[in-house]
Amino acid sequence: MCSCSKLAAKTFGTTEEKATLMNVIFSILSVIYISAIFLFSDSPMVSNIAKFNPYSLLHIPLYGLLTGLLIFSIVPMTQPHNALKTQTPHNDLNQQPNPNNPTNQLNQTTIVNEPSVQTIRLFPNFVFPGLIALVVAIADEVHQTYIPNRYASVTDVLLDVVGIASAMLLAIHFYKKDKSTMSHRKK
Repeated sequence: MCSCSKLAAKTFGTTEEKATLMNVIFSILSVIYISAIFLFSDSPMVSNIAKFNPYSLLHIPLYGLLTGLLIFSIVPMTQPHNALKTQTPHNDLNQQPNPNNPTNQLNQTTIVNEPSVQTIRLFPNFVFPGLIALVVAIADEVHQTYIPNRYASVTDVLLDVVGIASAMLLAIHFYKKDKSTMSHRKK
C-alpha cells in the first residue's frame, strides 16, 4: 500500500466516506468539463480541429466522456450486494411493527436481494446523467447559434446521443459485470 493510500485510509475511514469523496470529485470534474464545452465553442481551436474532423465524429467520445463523468458523480462507487428498496406498509404484509419506533409504525426500508429490484433501483442512476448530457448537448448547439461563424446542427446532437448512449450502455454493462463477479466471490 503506497503512502497516498495510507493517507487516504486515515483521512477517510469508512467506505461510504471514500465513495462520497469520489462522487464529489467526479461532480467537480463534470462541472469543469461542461464549462469547457461552452468556453471552447468560441475558441479558434475549434476551427483548427474542424479541418481534421469533417463529420463531427469527435462529438461521440466528447459526450461519452461527459456522460461517464456524470455517471461517476451520481452512482456510488461502492454498492452493497443487496439493493435497498423502500416499501409502503400496505405493500409488505410480512412486516411487523417496530417496537423501537415511538409511533409504532412499520419500518419502511427492507433489504431485498432480487435482480429486478437492483435494476429498478439503478435505472435512474444511469438515465439521469444521460439526460443531463443531452440537455448540455442541446444547450451547446443553441449557444453556437449566437457565436459568429458557428451554427447549430441536428447531426451534432444525434452524434452526441450516440456517445451518451454508448457511455450509458458501457457503464451498465460494467456495473452488472462487477455485481456478478462480486456475488460469485461471496459464494
